[in-house]
Amino acid sequence: MTSVELEALARIGALKVEAPSRAEYDGLVSLGEARLTDAGRRELAPASRFDLAYNAAHALTLGALRRVGFRAGNRRVVFEALAHTTALAVESRRILIKCHQQRNFAEYEGLSDVDERLLDDLVRAARELRDVVRRLAPSNPET
Repeated sequence: MTSVELEALARIGALKVEAPSRAEYDGLVSLGEARLTDAGRRELAPASRFDLAYNAAHALTLGALRRVGFRAGNRRVVFEALAHTTALAVESRRILIKCHQQRNFAEYEGLSDVDERLLDDLVRAARELRDVVRRLAPSNPET
């Protein structure tokens, strides 16, 4: 499954075409699922839960992108490509992009206050993404 939009992103260098890898897809999905499980642990600090849920979503999103034969060097592009790699709801995609911006503020500007509502939204969106990605058939079962 490729789309005109993904191919256009590859032409301008935002994505790189690379053969799908079943092993990489499986590894990214497994990593995302493990991080998402840990993100649900309410005894952890909100900032830690946010990191875990964000990185879970990122791994799952990378898996969906790798499944269709693309790789990205930019995290934002990975999340924006979700519209072309999964059937994830628009609202969930918006939450993930918003959380990407929040992650950047935390990582690069030291802003570490975590909005509990945004954290709950992130965990919910990441769980939805996990469920959507689980339903995807790997595009290259031999590798």
